[in-house]
Amino acid sequence: MASGGARRSGREAALQMLFQMESSAESASTVIALFWKCFEAEPEGKSYADEIVTGVADNAKAIDDAITTASENWRLERMTRLDRNLLRLATFELMKRRDVPSPVILDEAVELAKTFGTAESSAFVNGVLARVAKDLGRDSEARA
Repeated sequence: MASGGARRSGREAALQMLFQMESSAESASTVIALFWKCFEAEPEGKSYADEIVTGVADNAKAIDDAITTASENWRLERMTRLDRNLLRLATFELMKRRDVPSPVILDEAVELAKTFGTAESSAFVNGVLARVAKDLGRDSEARA
């Protein structure tokens, strides 16, 4: 199982790859291969990033539907590219990584939003993800 630090670096790499995937319209496998040609990561972080990027690509419709339902009055295409891809990353984790407590997923997404997003990103991401977690029945989980 990946450590917290490996997961954090994996999420950061995954966010960059998702951003690139959307910008270039390249496949997940192409973006992953190109990204790792240019950057290095510890093996745990690298495999976690690859899992997220592949998972988001493979589950894109369900993920985007969950975000759209949770983000009342905000269409996906109106969101900043960074916020949209950060929401996709965390929604994938909420849907598919039951081993990671939802408060951890939300905290990590908010931290990434603070680091890479706009002044409003962290509150926006937190609000939408709290609703996604509630919709998925993961809103009452305790932090591990």
